[in-house]
Amino acid sequence: MNILVFGATSAIAEASLLRYAQAGNRFHLIARDGEKLAALRQRLTDAGAEASETVQAELGRFEEHPQLVETAFASLGNVDLTLICHGSLPDQAHCESDFEAAFEALNINGLSTISLLTLLAPRLREQGHGTLAVITSVAGDRGRRSNYVYGSAKALVSAYLQGLRGKLHDAGVHVIDIRPGLVDSPMTARLAKGPLFSTPEQVAAVITRAVARKRHTVYAPGWWRIIMAIVRLLPDPIFKRLDF
Repeated sequence: MNILVFGATSAIAEASLLRYAQAGNRFHLIARDGEKLAALRQRLTDAGAEASETVQAELGRFEEHPQLVETAFASLGNVDLTLICHGSLPDQAHCESDFEAAFEALNINGLSTISLLTLLAPRLREQGHGTLAVITSVAGDRGRRSNYVYGSAKALVSAYLQGLRGKLHDAGVHVIDIRPGLVDSPMTARLAKGPLFSTPEQVAAVITRAVARKRHTVYAPGWWRIIMAIVRLLPDPIFKRLDF
């Protein structure tokens, strides 16, 4: 299987790729940290990957996206699985008082993914197969006072994926929205850890299973589906008073 990954050095992406490497798959890896990319490539080779190409890039630079996609398809030929895993957790308080900070957070967590999807969709439609798996977040299910800037970006991507799923269905392309909850990773290093935190490996297990079973929207781990169903059902007079 030929696998294209944006944000390849994120904790969730790495855990997922190590699972796929054991089956001897080929990878085209894109991330901003060259040293981490080189180390990941070696880990995947050691785990059994057939081959791995790496490209260092800042995914917030939208003007570079067309070339990144062109290079990836030239490298892999047909792409069986595309994983979009990049993102950052912004400082909510800073974003509330500084539009530039909010704009940056919305760009990297929302619009950069939309940019990539806009380029990837026609490529996958043309080849007539493939899976698009995108990391969003449970934060996109409902705007909570603690992280509504980040949640807004993820809600944008989730809504986009719903429409894209229908658009690409007749072309044989499958679209998966993967919604992790709290994950113990460098992205959440500044947050106090609690019982609802999961590991990147737990999320990776959900991803590989969802891809194999051609699921549509999955929560990672699965208990978040129940939690977020309750959150969505809370009446606004109660919900707006909750500080979480």
